[in-house]
Amino acid sequence: MKDIQEHILLTDLNDNGILRLTLNDIGNKNALSESMMHKLLKAISKASKDNSVRVIIITSTGNVFCSGHNLKEINEANKEEDKGKSYYLDLFKTCSKLMQLIINCPKPVIAEVNGIATAAGCQLVASCDLAISSNSSKFATPGVNIGLFCSTPMVALSRNVSKKDSMKMLLTGDMISADEAKRISLINDCVPDDQLTKSVMDLAKKISEKSLAVLKIGKEAFYKQLQLNIEDAYEYTSMVMTKNMMIDDASEGISSFLDKRNPKWKNK
Repeated sequence: MKDIQEHILLTDLNDNGILRLTLNDIGNKNALSESMMHKLLKAISKASKDNSVRVIIITSTGNVFCSGHNLKEINEANKEEDKGKSYYLDLFKTCSKLMQLIINCPKPVIAEVNGIATAAGCQLVASCDLAISSNSSKFATPGVNIGLFCSTPMVALSRNVSKKDSMKMLLTGDMISADEAKRISLINDCVPDDQLTKSVMDLAKKISEKSLAVLKIGKEAFYKQLQLNIEDAYEYTSMVMTKNMMIDDASEGISSFLDKRNPKWKNK
């Protein structure tokens, strides 16, 4: 069992600084078990501080991207004296910590969805900065069908998708197609199944060629300004752009544009 648990998350870092984190627990439909979440937390935390990592991709093996929480673990906890209350609270807090870590990670995080993404799996997709899926992928927040409303997935879903579309997914629990997921902005794009990895890697490579310092500044500012009213957002981002102008890569980028040459980033 220990050996299996050690391999439920595969990692691969290429020469372009693209880190692929692959959920590899097919037997449990790549569920966000306690072990899987802790491994993801550890891997993303480490990547956040590693200058050799420029972009993170979260993907999976098998035909299920992520089925959400491990219902076997949840059901087992119900046998505890407190009916699992303390376990559930810790579980959902851990999941929330993971989703917030993805947002707060200074590196762009891309979901490469190659199958079904349900409940907390759908939450994982919505929490990533970008998401591309195969045409055959499907998405759902089906908790309502088993008596457990997808309240924590709702946080990520409702911050990406309109209120009406979010509520339809949450209230019906229905599965939606990749085309529909793209239409409602749950994902950026969907591509033929056999082109998925290439499409995501091409996107990641393009992003990896940007200044690491600038990507960090921009991603942090993007999520922070969303929490502000328009006046405060403009005041905040004016300060951010001023700070951005003070770094060497801004001067180099502007000079290279005017000189019609490729930039040579200091923070490469």
